[in-house]
Amino acid sequence: MLKNKTALITGSTSGIGLAYARALAEQGANVVINGLGDADEIEATRAAVENDFGVRCVYSAANMLKADEIATMVANAENEFDSLDILINNAGIQHVAPVEEFPIEKWDAIIAINLSSAFHAIRAAVPGMKKRGWGRIINTASAHALVASPYKSAYVAAKHGIAGLTKTVALEVAEHGVTVNAICPGYVWTPLVEAQIPATMEARNMTEEQVKQDVLLKAQPTKEFVTVEQVAALAVFLCSDAASPMTGTVLPMDGGWTAQ
Repeated sequence: MLKNKTALITGSTSGIGLAYARALAEQGANVVINGLGDADEIEATRAAVENDFGVRCVYSAANMLKADEIATMVANAENEFDSLDILINNAGIQHVAPVEEFPIEKWDAIIAINLSSAFHAIRAAVPGMKKRGWGRIINTASAHALVASPYKSAYVAAKHGIAGLTKTVALEVAEHGVTVNAICPGYVWTPLVEAQIPATMEARNMTEEQVKQDVLLKAQPTKEFVTVEQVAALAVFLCSDAASPMTGTVLPMDGGWTAQ
């Protein structure tokens, strides 16, 4: 479906981002991955995408805190593959604290990585997409783009900002064959989530199952985690011709969380 297309996914060396990269590669797209991690592990991840799906995969170490590096990453992707057709903004970090105690440097970093990096990447990618008359921009938002939780002021503000950015850019490029949508997952089962469980078990004197059901999945009526593969499958659909009328949408994938 995506043969001869090129996709750039930020924050894609693990978790949801890597699932995006592999799902798009499976559909024939060449991919640019980006993110943090051990150099040898990143190279193994990159090589696996190429070997498993017979596409090209390159890695960019662009820092999501730096606008110039983000713009260069987009330009390099266009030069390497002659086009950048799909942009998925997925990079994100989190910090939890009451607003009056929230560290200023954490606020600045979360807004920069979770929101501003998406703006910088979109700003750099849109001219080429408009020129070619086709493009797909997908922003990983969150259930927190639609509702709030306490102690997450920066994250919730950034994700609400992503929702607004998605709608605004969608209107600007609507006549150019470019769609812009946001996926809003609830709790997704990733290595990062799994790693939080032992500390929560100890802190709250709970079993693993209690932590999953009564803490992590408390807000999700299905009481089931979203999987990275499910999120990636929605992204693949949004890249398809069948989804071409869908733009400016903010799509919950949250087990009923935001229906409450």
